[in-house]
Amino acid sequence: MSLVRSAAPWAALGVVLWFIWKLIRHYFPSSLDNIPGPSSHSVLKGSMDRAQKLDGWPFLEQLTDDYGQVVKITGLLHKRALWVFDPTALHHIVLKDQDIYEELPSVITGRKLFVGLGLFTTIGDHHRRQRKLLNPVFSVAHMRRLTPIFYEVTNRLRAGIEDQLRLSTSSDVDLLNWMGRAALELIGQGGFGHSFDPLVEDVPNDFANAIKDFIPVSARLILFLVFLPFFRPLVDACERRPALAAFVGRCFARVPHAGLRRLKAITDVLDRTSRAIYAAKRAALESEDPETKMRVLEGRDLMSVLLRENMSADAADRLPEHEIIAQITTFTFAGTDTTSNALARILHLLCLHVDVQEKLRAEVLEARAQNGGRDLEYDELVALPYLDAICRETLRLFPPVPFVSRVCTRDAVLPLSAPLPLRDGSTTQAVHVPAGTTVVIAIHSANRSKDIWGEDAREWNPERWLEGKLPGSVTEAKIPGVYSNLMTFTGGGRSCIGFKFSQLEMKVVLAMLVSSFRLSLCKGANADIVWNRAPIAYPTVGSVGMAPRLPVQLEPLSG
Repeated sequence: MSLVRSAAPWAALGVVLWFIWKLIRHYFPSSLDNIPGPSSHSVLKGSMDRAQKLDGWPFLEQLTDDYGQVVKITGLLHKRALWVFDPTALHHIVLKDQDIYEELPSVITGRKLFVGLGLFTTIGDHHRRQRKLLNPVFSVAHMRRLTPIFYEVTNRLRAGIEDQLRLSTSSDVDLLNWMGRAALELIGQGGFGHSFDPLVEDVPNDFANAIKDFIPVSARLILFLVFLPFFRPLVDACERRPALAAFVGRCFARVPHAGLRRLKAITDVLDRTSRAIYAAKRAALESEDPETKMRVLEGRDLMSVLLRENMSADAADRLPEHEIIAQITTFTFAGTDTTSNALARILHLLCLHVDVQEKLRAEVLEARAQNGGRDLEYDELVALPYLDAICRETLRLFPPVPFVSRVCTRDAVLPLSAPLPLRDGSTTQAVHVPAGTTVVIAIHSANRSKDIWGEDAREWNPERWLEGKLPGSVTEAKIPGVYSNLMTFTGGGRSCIGFKFSQLEMKVVLAMLVSSFRLSLCKGANADIVWNRAPIAYPTVGSVGMAPRLPVQLEPLSG
């Protein structure tokens, strides 16, 4: 007993020293310091604090223009990181050496805690097994079967907007709100065969509010999220023991912090709704009524397809119930704010470029006329060159998510496509990346690099995507993105599995809007639209930090 008492102070001292070392270790010199990068304006927050601000776009342009295609940046407590948009280095990060560059532990643990064990929270073989089962759900063949569902939703969207215009004395419409509602209903109907929003009337929607509030609430808790890796063993234990998870949840609800309690309430709504959707699908699948069962066996929504794929998969590849439930929240997050805000960005640009809007309208109306006035089939819709060019160019210049982070799990070397100038005046063709270094996949910079896209890389020019106009430097760069020489949906095994789903959503909604309404900027104070730099960029009126809104004047077109 005396031995234990004498050892206790030394153990406590060891713990204290370990924490002190964790806090100060990044302030010591490192080999990464020879890589050029911006100075830190904050000893505590580092240089990346400037990228987190709502008006942080100029800092992202500085990272793109001033240092080279690999930039040293610093984060919280001076933790060094690399901002990377060199094509060869990106190829190693997302493809060749993707097992070395994993999601950040804080991100994985946070997603597990708040979303469940879905595609965004698994790594390694577990992630590959989930993705293998989910790949058929997002195939082109399945997108063809989803197209009629999307048209049904967009027809309700048009009716809802027309009702608002008819009942209001103003022609101003907040299209950001409508795009958010439409995107949620599209993922609800196309993803789960479930309706979240009738669109033709306003109804209370706790699930929609939870989805909308999750990112702003969690963003305000960034300092708390830094410590999440310390709780990873507890989170992993909760996955295996439902009783422990319930106990932790009850404790979490009593934490004396309003933001954490709000986050807990949000995740409860998401989990409860996801479980209800799954239970309804499962009950239909196990129903004695052949017609009810057939609705799932022949269903076109993603969840019906996933359940069918899961039933037919080998036993070792099947997903347990809690992992299927987690996919519901995962798909909803992935397919709502990103798509709706990308759509809002395109609509804002169409207001600014009336000639582009008119040309797009002419293309859609001509295609519909050739189709006898009917809705365009999937292959007809995706074959419209100007519509496709507008989507590609907007996702190039304005990716909804401007960067994503990975952590290097062991010492590695990043080869480069061109020599990188260093601070000491020398150059290097490869960068040594120490284990534990955060590596930022700089989507914003890769999509705007003048070395790749030419001197007009910062201009919104859909014409560049038309046949024969794309510069050879784009294809020669061999950007490892999964979509159109862009990093917007990243690449490799952690690329966005639903990018075809998102593309279909965008094109169906845009085709409906431009063929039904003429869009223009509002007059007066509502004309000044500003886009905020956030985890998912969003528009406000007047200045950054205001309530998200995109007011646009809509004029119904006859016929």
